Amino acid sequence: MFSGIVEETGVIREAREMGGLRRLFIEAQRALEGTRLGDSVAVSGVCLTVVELGSEGFAVELAQETLRRTARRWEVGQRVNLERALALGDRLGGHLVTGHVDGRARVVRINREMGAWDVWLEVPQELTRYIAPKGSVALDGVSLTVAGVEGNRFWVTLIPHTLEVTTLKELAEGDEVNLEVDLLARYLERLVSTTGVSTTGGRDAQLDS
Repeated sequence: MFSGIVEETGVIREAREMGGLRRLFIEAQRALEGTRLGDSVAVSGVCLTVVELGSEGFAVELAQETLRRTARRWEVGQRVNLERALALGDRLGGHLVTGHVDGRARVVRINREMGAWDVWLEVPQELTRYIAPKGSVALDGVSLTVAGVEGNRFWVTLIPHTLEVTTLKELAEGDEVNLEVDLLARYLERLVSTTGVSTTGGRDAQLDS
């Protein structure tokens, strides 16, 4: 489990194919602190297992399903957002993030105002029900608040600090990012679907008949 608060940006220094897996060596510093083999690290929003540790970074392996579902091309030289898994007692500065990507969001517009950026994104129609104004999303592993929603598009505001410490400052129109919707929204949908409770109040009509 993660919080969506990026600890540092790392750089992919090596990428190679190994028996159907893509193995990456990521240069990092902060993400190495206290990290052991088998630990989980969120890499641009994707929960991956550390399979090798070195003095200058760590290695992870991506299955073909992960490569198909994620937005990143995972190439040498690419910068990635890094966050170590939460420990019991850690402060939760963002929101609960699993590192399981729900889909890809495409950047459709960026308004670069003084200091902050307003970024509009388009998402698959089936994910729109999980995105609400003032709710939370994770974009490439960064916890953000939804500022507004219109159809299958929503927008977020990136403050100067977020732009400085994450890879989101590299975004351009047409880019895709890894999207994870709010975990609580998914659980609420499951609760509603299994209990028959209506989101508009009361119970579904068929349960009253």
